[in-house]
Amino acid sequence: MINKLVANIKKTNAPIVVGLDPMLDYVPDQVKAKAFAECGETLEGAAEAIWQFNKEIVDKTYDLIPAVKPQIAMYEQFGIPGLMAFKKTVDYCKEKGLVVIGDIKRGDIGSTSVAYAVGHIGKVKVGEKSYAPFDEDFVTVNPYLGSDGINPFIDVCKEEKKGLFILVKTSNPSSGEFQDLLVDGRPLYELVGEKVAQWGEDCMGDEYSYIGAVVGATYPEMGKVLRKIMPKSYILVPAYGAQGGRGKDLVHFFNEDGLGAIVNSSRGIITAYKQEKYARFGAEHFGDASRAAVEDMIADISQALN
Repeated sequence: MINKLVANIKKTNAPIVVGLDPMLDYVPDQVKAKAFAECGETLEGAAEAIWQFNKEIVDKTYDLIPAVKPQIAMYEQFGIPGLMAFKKTVDYCKEKGLVVIGDIKRGDIGSTSVAYAVGHIGKVKVGEKSYAPFDEDFVTVNPYLGSDGINPFIDVCKEEKKGLFILVKTSNPSSGEFQDLLVDGRPLYELVGEKVAQWGEDCMGDEYSYIGAVVGATYPEMGKVLRKIMPKSYILVPAYGAQGGRGKDLVHFFNEDGLGAIVNSSRGIITAYKQEKYARFGAEHFGDASRAAVEDMIADISQALN
């Protein structure tokens, strides 16, 4: 799947991913009103509203972008109907030719880790038949339980040709409480990065490994160091836009070939219609506002790289 991701990035010339992280108050009133008229002010109504919101944004942007990243918590908050909307979103995006990064941040050991891996990027056997339950292309994984938590995911990746993005240096302000702690004089995140590179050596695609890393845009200098530590690992870079990351901050996340990183924006794109810059579109044309925000993001990053 890393080969498809790289191919999509080359095709679109857009190393970006749209984070489909819908909160209900992100959804325009007319979309909610229609969903509530059909399903009531229920969990089902909320799930229908976020599904329709997602669909419009995907319809307006899929030709510009290589990938999407739905964050599962935004769907889980609506219970089983929300998870059904998550699955519909995953399937629809794949129909559009997009790579789907399931932002699930799982991390456990033994049979529990196996079950997470099978449920999201593998196949589960039921009698004589096998099913791909959620069927994302990549998932995000928390490595802080060690190899016991990662190896089951790697095994499924090898079998299914899927991929991982492992948390290395996250964008949140308190990440340094643990990730920056010195171990033998080096920050912990560097040691995790080395482990990611090691795991990835045995899972190579044509140019890059199936095993990538998450490194926040809010820490560009750390990104520069980690890029050297993980030369064959794709880096998923969250926190562009709404959380402060800018194109000029991201140059060192990329390799000299212009590849090696994919930058995520969530609120900056899906709630673009609420921003003064895109207010001309109005809530009625929120998908067009998202398209304009994608175009601006692509231009910002391209200018920085060139």
